[in-house]
Amino acid sequence: MAMKILSRRDFLWTASAAALAAGAAPSLGKALPPPRVLVASKTPGSILVFDWDTVEAGLTRLSESGRLANVEWITFSPDRKYLFAASEVDSYNGKPTGEVAGYRVVNAELQPISAQNSAGAGTCHVALDRTGRVLLAADYFGGSAASFLVTDGRIGPAVWSEHYAEHGPNPTRQQSAHAHFASFSPDNRYAYMNDLGGDCIHIYSLDAETAMLHANGIYRADPGSGPRTLHFHPNGRNAYSINELSSTVDLLEWSKNSGGLTRRASYNLLPADYHGATAACDTVISKDGKSVYFANRGNNAIYSFRADQGTGKLTPLGSFACGGKTPRHIVLDPTDRWMLAANQDSDQISIFQRNPQTGLISEKGKSVAVAAPMCILFA
Repeated sequence: MAMKILSRRDFLWTASAAALAAGAAPSLGKALPPPRVLVASKTPGSILVFDWDTVEAGLTRLSESGRLANVEWITFSPDRKYLFAASEVDSYNGKPTGEVAGYRVVNAELQPISAQNSAGAGTCHVALDRTGRVLLAADYFGGSAASFLVTDGRIGPAVWSEHYAEHGPNPTRQQSAHAHFASFSPDNRYAYMNDLGGDCIHIYSLDAETAMLHANGIYRADPGSGPRTLHFHPNGRNAYSINELSSTVDLLEWSKNSGGLTRRASYNLLPADYHGATAACDTVISKDGKSVYFANRGNNAIYSFRADQGTGKLTPLGSFACGGKTPRHIVLDPTDRWMLAANQDSDQISIFQRNPQTGLISEKGKSVAVAAPMCILFA
């Protein structure tokens, strides 16, 4: 697919970084097939499949697979044999809920295995634990969450669910609870559910054998902040909770003993003189833990930070335009040399070069036309 160069300031790239990127391609023996990229699309169609050019950062459309409407999120099993998806449909099996679906992955094709009702409407996120046995689903409009036991890629009926009742002070965005993001602790003993409407993160003890969750506390964010996602730092001690409504980030310390979260610092993404629309949305962390990036809608920007590997504390490096409108998801490719942004409302994925030594991101990128991209997953 043809790629369009975005007209923004050129990025200074060192020859050594370019050589490293070129060296990622195999030079001896039979050439390996290109890596695959799967994209969740909020359309009536399917999950989209692309070939990924590791040197030139090119995306070539291959097919549509796994027929499923309004896909908000996709995630792989640990062995990459199965894929699970959250579908934000109005009803499923005659009930007013979303759908969670499971597929077997065979080359670029997704073969349907099973599907279940979520706990409520607006199913926007799914997460799989490190054993590949527990699938969690979050429902934005239903303000609910559910867990499912997975066996050989097959999703069983929900074994646990909860409908949250808390709400925050924002009269237009927090009239009720809005479960938005599920995650698991580094040791897989605890599960977390971000509630944007209730200004909190619900904490659970996890039984990975049965997929049962047991209430184990709650983290309270600032009123009206709207905690949207939770990402753990590779140091295994800290996590970042991005707050959608205030466009701030809470640096949290994670307790291995209790599963609890304690705020250690907060960071504003927006400059003090910014007064336009804003909605922080996603986080990505480099493999070495030295760089952290946050996407913000409204001003359609991505913010770069240097992270202390021991404490997780952040130092700002700058910001740049995301290349489109409404960045829903940002991700680094497996080499950490390219950043991809799923720009939902401009129907494109934007691609930026990254310097793995400095963590700096190019302000000159490419864009690929993709209908309503929501989530990008490297196979």
